[in-house]
Amino acid sequence: MSFVRWALVCVPLIMLLGFLSGLSVASGDQNIWYQALKKPAVTPPGWVFPLAWTTLYILLGLALASVLNARGATGRGAAVTLFVLQFALNLAWTPLFFGAHLVGVALLVIAAMLLLAIATTIAFGRIRQAAAWMMVPYLVWLSFAAVLTWRIDQLNPHAETLVPSARTSQVIG
Repeated sequence: MSFVRWALVCVPLIMLLGFLSGLSVASGDQNIWYQALKKPAVTPPGWVFPLAWTTLYILLGLALASVLNARGATGRGAAVTLFVLQFALNLAWTPLFFGAHLVGVALLVIAAMLLLAIATTIAFGRIRQAAAWMMVPYLVWLSFAAVLTWRIDQLNPHAETLVPSARTSQVIG
């Protein structure tokens, strides 16, 4: 399967899964609980997040496609496994943070996600340097998001009690 074919599968799949994770609970400015939180001064405006994540998901899909296209490459299976693990954590973060209001747990998840994404980037780099470079903006954004999550946790020690629980799913069914 050529790179283009892999990309035509990976990019839409990554974007779809990311989009569904984002739709699973009200997030960003649409979330009453999030609006009630004290946020650090460096918190970007709400419109930045969907733009950033769309760009990052495209890059992640292209990076994965590049590695999947490297048939027979040593470490390919491990690299893809690392990618899947970090991406699973990525998909879990939004429901944990915005839905369950578990800021401390979300902080642990994003820290693990960042470590796995770094390992993924290194593994991708051993197979295709371009794939590793496509991961760099994601690493930068995850680092920034981890700092934001950490500061929100510090500024809101009892964040889960700010508004009535919103643990019910808003997944379109």
